[in-house]
Amino acid sequence: MKKLLAIMSLLSFLLGCKKVLKKPDEAPQMVENQIEPKTVPFTWEAANVYFLLTDRFNKGNTESTIHFDRNEETAVLRGFEGGDLAGITQKIEEGYFTDLGINAIWFTPIVEQVHGATDEGTGNTYAYHGYWAKDWTAIDPNFGTRKDLEKLVKKAHSKGIRILLDVVLNHTGPVTDKDPVWPENWVRTGPKCEFTTYENTTACTLVENLPDILTESDEPVELPDALLAKWKEEGRLSQELDELQLFFERTGYPRAPRYYIIKWLTDYINDFGVDGFRVDTVKHVNENAWTDLYTEASHAFETWKKKNPKYVLDDNPFYMVGEVYNYGISGGREFDFGDKKVDFFDYGFKSLINFDLKTDAQKDYETIFKKYNKLLNTNLKGKSVLNYLTSHDDGNPFDKERKRPFYTANVLLLTPGASQVYYGDETARSLIIEGTEGDATLRSFMNWEELDSLPQTQKIHKHWQKLGQFRRNHPAIGAGRHKRLAKSPYVFSRTYMDGDFKDKVVVGLDLPKGKKSLWVKGFFGDGTKLYDTYSETEVIVNKGKVILENDHDIALLELVE
Repeated sequence: MKKLLAIMSLLSFLLGCKKVLKKPDEAPQMVENQIEPKTVPFTWEAANVYFLLTDRFNKGNTESTIHFDRNEETAVLRGFEGGDLAGITQKIEEGYFTDLGINAIWFTPIVEQVHGATDEGTGNTYAYHGYWAKDWTAIDPNFGTRKDLEKLVKKAHSKGIRILLDVVLNHTGPVTDKDPVWPENWVRTGPKCEFTTYENTTACTLVENLPDILTESDEPVELPDALLAKWKEEGRLSQELDELQLFFERTGYPRAPRYYIIKWLTDYINDFGVDGFRVDTVKHVNENAWTDLYTEASHAFETWKKKNPKYVLDDNPFYMVGEVYNYGISGGREFDFGDKKVDFFDYGFKSLINFDLKTDAQKDYETIFKKYNKLLNTNLKGKSVLNYLTSHDDGNPFDKERKRPFYTANVLLLTPGASQVYYGDETARSLIIEGTEGDATLRSFMNWEELDSLPQTQKIHKHWQKLGQFRRNHPAIGAGRHKRLAKSPYVFSRTYMDGDFKDKVVVGLDLPKGKKSLWVKGFFGDGTKLYDTYSETEVIVNKGKVILENDHDIALLELVE
């Protein structure tokens, strides 16, 4: 009997041990069930957009060659350098954009460019930048193929990243010995714009030898013979003509120049499901044309969603952001031509690129944040701006010598509105390249080697990553209400609400090294658990403040869910 009791006791002990040993396996499942990852709604007002030159970012196809005999010698950084769509996709797959907190990518136009070179006064130049269209219906083989674009969009969407195509409706490419001028009922070749009135900003050519599309015309035109011959040689003449016939039958538009191009541009939405357009040279086109573009883009986007329900990211409508050169948020909704004011937000644009921030960045944080918070919640309520500090054609960027990369990140990524990270902002890519003329100095190849090898570049990059991820994870940063909580050290809050979703964060800047106290009273109550994503430290609010001890001068506080 004693033996039996001993055996039963042993069995009981072993079974008990099994239960104890099993708990570690079960525990993660219990935690996973209890703490669901918070779904963060995407809003364009708070987007973190990465802008890159397709030709200058990354070479995905290492065997790619120069097409169309574009082999003439060019001025420094004015020829093709080999970046392509496959290179962008490669970085998407590697998680480069995800780690940087990017949720939208805008790359320069990829339609087929003029084949010849030209000199605009800055040296012999090819259309590496993508703004000199020859055929809107084709992708330039120097950038890639339709399959490359399809793969890029799908890979981006699989990681929650939207794609913005850069589109040009204003002009064709320049006339070269390989590229004839379009017919005179399609384009004007003069006068050159003077930019002092509405008329001499819209009904003119941006520069010499850049034919201007007659976007204001409703007169029907025939397709250029050169384009028809090109399509015939490529074996797609019948297909292109049939598609145009269906488009004009469906819409009832006259066969005017702008409607052909609108059809060709919106095909990229129909075919690939791109999420938005960054529209080039907006103020140089009659504003009614932008309404037409948005109408057709929205139709194409909704059609694509119906055909591809499993690939739809959310119910956001098609997005258009416009480049109205020299528009600033201070102007509110209107752009002043001198003799006429136009509210481009009324013509299909959710957002305009904001040229003010590079000047505002000279001021203190609170002055910047307070101004943007006020304007975005009054004059621009329901709309937004896309802030930038560096760009491809702004010769006077903020911090051109890259002396303040950490401060640049703080201003760009924490200012209310959407943010545009220009490729290499996050790695302090040089903007002063010896031997360059004009904007070529802003367009060097991405400095991957420096990121791989230089500790200081890696430190800068890490800072941009931390801020970028915090911004992406918290729409309150770009789209929320701003409030200063303390002046010294500087602490502010942001709050965003959308239906049942509520987002609250606190940020501290210019903090002292070592032990620091951040005032959060009135925003987070005592006993609230917070997590500083910058130092990766959990803290608890006590007596209206949190205490951190580290060598960082920044804190990014979020609720511990």
